[in-house]
Amino acid sequence: MSIETDIKQKKFRSSYQRLVINLVYTSNWLVYKQLDVFREYDLTLQQYNVLRILRGQKSNPIKVSDIADRMLDKNSNTSRLVDKLLLKGLAERKSCPSDRRAVDVVITEAGLDILKKIDPVEEEWENSLNSITPEEADQISALLDKLRKSE
Repeated sequence: MSIETDIKQKKFRSSYQRLVINLVYTSNWLVYKQLDVFREYDLTLQQYNVLRILRGQKSNPIKVSDIADRMLDKNSNTSRLVDKLLLKGLAERKSCPSDRRAVDVVITEAGLDILKKIDPVEEEWENSLNSITPEEADQISALLDKLRKSE
């Protein structure tokens, strides 16, 4: 398969146009595949991202603004995402001792438990990408990093 076949387009204006369209198409493909995984756990991709950030804190509280800085989707409304996780019992608020106006967030045991369930499913899904070698995956990542620095 090729991008030309997948979107039924025979020709592109340039290699760069083909690249952009291929990146957008592949990005959407990856998102839809992950949505299938998270749907079973009643999570969105953005909520999963917040939970992973919280788990990475190793039970240390983190401000909502710091979570927003680390989000993969920079257009996410992080406060709303945290509120949804609070309602689901997957995160909890802690008062910030150094700034009474700020709110810290930590992951709950229920949040850790749901990530433990998702981890093997996510790992299996990532392993399904083995149509490329680990070296090719590293090369693609390096090229994407290079591309983003060119802006």
